[in-house]
Amino acid sequence: MGKYLIFLIVIMAFGNAKAQDTQFSQFYASPLFLNPAFAGSSEITRVGFNFRNQWPALDQTFVAFSAYADHFIESKNSGIGIIVNGTRESLANLQNTELGLLYSYRLRLGSSSFLHMGIQGSYATRSASFDEVVLSTQLDISKGVVLPGAGVAIPDARQRSFADLHTGLFYYNERFWLGVSGHHLTRPNISYLDLDKDILPIRYSAHGGIKFDLTPGAINDYFNNTQQERTLSLAFNYKRQGLYDQLDFGMELFFDPIILGVWYRGFPTRIGLPNNEALIALIGFSLQNGVDLGYSYDFTLSQLGWRNSGGAHEVSIRYSFVNQLWQRVQRRRLPTFRY
Repeated sequence: MGKYLIFLIVIMAFGNAKAQDTQFSQFYASPLFLNPAFAGSSEITRVGFNFRNQWPALDQTFVAFSAYADHFIESKNSGIGIIVNGTRESLANLQNTELGLLYSYRLRLGSSSFLHMGIQGSYATRSASFDEVVLSTQLDISKGVVLPGAGVAIPDARQRSFADLHTGLFYYNERFWLGVSGHHLTRPNISYLDLDKDILPIRYSAHGGIKFDLTPGAINDYFNNTQQERTLSLAFNYKRQGLYDQLDFGMELFFDPIILGVWYRGFPTRIGLPNNEALIALIGFSLQNGVDLGYSYDFTLSQLGWRNSGGAHEVSIRYSFVNQLWQRVQRRRLPTFRY
């Protein structure tokens, strides 16, 4: 019951805030979710999936996923993609689903520098089971119980659907990358009440990074000695939506085929409240057959507490069609996007 009350208090604390998008700790491993301009940016065909289970120690949890595929059309200097995003909050069975189509155009600025301009059109639905919601007036925190009550009034509809629009820019060369994006440009009304308005704020994001090549080392692959690629990458992602903003930054080490990373999520904040959310550890593998795997864990640093919340688990998997379509010996690697 204690964990249940903690979850309800968290929900009440954000109850007056405008709706916020989900976030992935491995933002660099969910490129199409991060910025529509990443569609086709790898210049090969790829498919990927991201899954996040937040606060698993609580009686009620938040689960999010993103599945995507993109392809680069070299003759048109264009990238196309499709993405499906979803979230579920189990307290009121609140579910969000989005289907999006993406297009980007690549502009060459130099021998090894490019600018991608992307756009995404989406159709989204939101649904909830309001008869399962518990009001704050039903909580007796001193006794740790939930009192019986009438619950919430049933809204006009349990499901809302709307169209949405996202856009972004993405520049990169062999060592450095920088992008900006804006999501929910149409600012859709997501209220379940016909006579009420709950405008979804625009989500702004600025992200970038730099890659440093380290001294390669010899590695034995059972047949011969080859040079092991070793790199150090630094990256950040600043996002702002409504009253709230946040910064993710960190580093990853790549020792072919192993990836190790550490990230921090927290300050700055526009509302004057402490924002010290999580320390994130990552381990991943980048295999020569085109498969990239990553697992990260969020150690909660906020007042919610790591033991109370259980942190967050996140898994990412991506498959790139390396030689099957283009018959290339090596695939292009974006800086810092080893995974």
